[in-house]
Amino acid sequence: MAKDRGDHNEQACKQVDGEMTRFFELFGKRWTGLIVAVLTEQGAYFADLRRAIPGISERMLSDRLTELTTAGLVVREVDAGPPLRVAYRLTDAGNALEPALKELSRWAENHLPSGGEDCPEQFRG
Repeated sequence: MAKDRGDHNEQACKQVDGEMTRFFELFGKRWTGLIVAVLTEQGAYFADLRRAIPGISERMLSDRLTELTTAGLVVREVDAGPPLRVAYRLTDAGNALEPALKELSRWAENHLPSGGEDCPEQFRG
């Protein structure tokens, strides 16, 4: 049996607040943060987003963009063309994430082994 680590009891544990829970329900999913990071620079067409995020499938990109649109962080705009093209851009609420994303990038650069080499250039300190 593991040794007791002090006065740990359920009363001493704080629950995570609702705002943090809502945030990580969306941003805890793979690819979501990277999509927003790409869009902070400027709006992008679907194909451009897919090229900017190596490894993401079309289906996953579509699903994440739908979630971000539903959350009010991204706007979907259809260019009737021809050819028909769909562009995405951040709303004011989405753009408000930029300072937090830059801080997370700086933290990763300083504290994660990869040195932040995989993060988009606009988020490097």
